[in-house]
Amino acid sequence: MNETAVALNKPTPADYRSGIKPIWCPGCGDYSVLLEITKALAALELPAAEVAIVSGIGCSSRIPAYSSCYGFHGVHGRALPVATGLKVARPDLTVIATGGDGDGFSIGGNHFLHACRRNVDITYIVMDNQVYGMTKGQASPTTDPDWDSVLTPGGTGIRPFQPLVIALASGANFVARGFAGDPAGTTEMIIEGIKHPGFSFIQILSPCATFRPDQREWRNLVRPAPVPFTTDPSRAANRIMTDDGFNLGILYRGDRPPYESGRKSEPRDIDAIAEEFVL
Repeated sequence: MNETAVALNKPTPADYRSGIKPIWCPGCGDYSVLLEITKALAALELPAAEVAIVSGIGCSSRIPAYSSCYGFHGVHGRALPVATGLKVARPDLTVIATGGDGDGFSIGGNHFLHACRRNVDITYIVMDNQVYGMTKGQASPTTDPDWDSVLTPGGTGIRPFQPLVIALASGANFVARGFAGDPAGTTEMIIEGIKHPGFSFIQILSPCATFRPDQREWRNLVRPAPVPFTTDPSRAANRIMTDDGFNLGILYRGDRPPYESGRKSEPRDIDAIAEEFVL
């Protein structure tokens, strides 16, 4: 087969898109993230039937419906336990969890901590716009304390949740920050996150054009991280804690072995198990 024929057989991002039209607001960064995810899957040449995308509730959690891969649209904050269970049961699948900062760090915060700790080989992509967009603009865990809005006059006064630091401290094996408006860099980041063994966490700054129009300025604030990634968690923590939230790139690559789901045990008869619970 010649090179042209081989190239024609390679998947394209469109091969991973469903026929459902996204209904995000015009200007939403999630449009770009959807494209970046499909571009990453195409670059990896993963069959759509061997990829599962799991989400919770929120604007960004609609992504499974816009994909031709297997998808599971779960309940609020529960994307990670579903994704974890799926990967443990079907280690042959590439499992990606998607969601937003409210879904992932508020009601889903406890699941986030333990998913990092378990280090199952899944990739978690959080589109962070520092607001609850689908439910009309409440402050989220990552909102700045002085963000003044109709629903939080004068701001919350609460220090923002630091997802990269929490992920690192909890045991995530790959930690990165991207920007929806940087398609090439974010696509490559997702590729590397999927390839890296263990739990990969990628925070993507994804502006909300409706409730946070001020986030259009992010395009002028983001920049490549001034230093390359590190394999030392203490150095990574220092870098993350001292940056302003706009350094982009892969910040940490760990070498902790991922959770192995293939533990051997003797098969047991289900009727025999049931008899043990008879009173």
